Amino acid sequence: MTILNTIRFITSAVIFLFFSNSIGAQSRGEWTAVFKDINDEVLQHSTAYTNLQTVTQNIGHRLTGSAQGNRAETYAYELLKSYGLAVQYAPFEAESWSRGTLSVIINNKNYKAVSLAHSPVEAAISGSIADMGNGLEEDYLNHPGAAKDKIVLVSLGILPGSAGGLRNLHRSEKTALAIRYGAKGIIFFNSAPGNILLTGTASVTGKLISIPAICISNEDGMQLKKQLQATPVTASIAMTNFAGKIKARNIIATIRGKVNPAEKIVIGGHLDSWDLATGAIDNGIGAFSVIDIARTFKALNLQPERTVEFVLFMGEEQGLLGSKAYVKNVLQEGAAEQIKYMLNLDMSNNPKGYSATTSEDEPLFRAIGSIAKTIDTSFSNTFRSGFGLHSDHQPFMLRGIPAGSVAGSLSREALNCYHADCDVFDLVNEQEMKNTIRFSAMLLYGLADAPALKAKRLTDEELKEALLKSNLKDALQISGEWRWKD
Repeated sequence: MTILNTIRFITSAVIFLFFSNSIGAQSRGEWTAVFKDINDEVLQHSTAYTNLQTVTQNIGHRLTGSAQGNRAETYAYELLKSYGLAVQYAPFEAESWSRGTLSVIINNKNYKAVSLAHSPVEAAISGSIADMGNGLEEDYLNHPGAAKDKIVLVSLGILPGSAGGLRNLHRSEKTALAIRYGAKGIIFFNSAPGNILLTGTASVTGKLISIPAICISNEDGMQLKKQLQATPVTASIAMTNFAGKIKARNIIATIRGKVNPAEKIVIGGHLDSWDLATGAIDNGIGAFSVIDIARTFKALNLQPERTVEFVLFMGEEQGLLGSKAYVKNVLQEGAAEQIKYMLNLDMSNNPKGYSATTSEDEPLFRAIGSIAKTIDTSFSNTFRSGFGLHSDHQPFMLRGIPAGSVAGSLSREALNCYHADCDVFDLVNEQEMKNTIRFSAMLLYGLADAPALKAKRLTDEELKEALLKSNLKDALQISGEWRWKD
């Protein structure tokens, strides 16, 4: 053995012992057997791919508050029930939105476009277009008064050739800035090529915004930018939409812990989708992976130390409505301390590692991953930590509850169809979906069965410091969710 190989061997042994000590010898042996059973069960008997195909073909989109959304809720409930799980509906009521009619005319030419969610119920505006580049605050500050009483043109992403180090904002945050600087309307153009139209909420609060917000294709947007360099451009936007109270249901399946049933690991994914397509990637792959993880646990009669809740959230696309309702209920019941981790599967696909908001349990995550890697060497067992926004982990995270997920990837074709009219079942890769299910199930079991978890619920002051370090203050202030006074 060479000196280099000797060093590698010793290093690997030390790392293995370090990870192993975090879970104990008895658990290691049991987990290896359990993880192998999970692996075999998913590879041989997973029904996630065919269930998702059935939903996309027979139900279509799953917009919260729509008839299709209601059918999807029932389908998921009955599916979990058929697996023998204890399952319940968790109804909630919220303000919601759905699109109606839209007409976009720019320089006397009709443009293909879609309304962004929470645009006004009725709007009819005309005016000059002002190019505001990336739509970040510096774009407005660098051009004082340029947006006032104009319809602003903004890129959804960061434009090629922009200054390095720019941090993009969510479309809702860009809309809030446009309103702050006096715009009368906002036209986003997609970053993805191929004449793809993208939707999503333009509201940071989940309430109606005061100006119409629409999206056009990348090709049309870039062409408009060129026109604006040479000559003034005017636009007329007319739209009608629906806004009002809707009723929806989260679906919760539970496996009670055998040792510490009062402690809980929540794994969730949003079942709802936008209405432009069938939401196969966003978030069919996540939601039906959660369902199949629950099926796998039940098929193997797995009962870890802690209680596991499998939650399918509705209303994520319209402002995290279902997860906010879940967390609100938990806080009212004084049960937030019971949730030790929230694992979120949102467009999660083909994972190679794990992630968490905190690094405190990195040894445990890596110990779980090291066992997964012995079963399938395609799993790289990477780990990353950090805070992020705009998915169902957010309401949990903003109450200090540790959150985690799997770290994977999607094809460029699938990513280009995010929130778009091309998000259809043909984009789903069956084997990659099975990978999500088996490696997520292993993580879930490990967290639920570990003798101890180091990550604790953060106090408000600890959470504030973590959010500041993650540079999320500005985004949370724009959305009205920064609750600290400086």
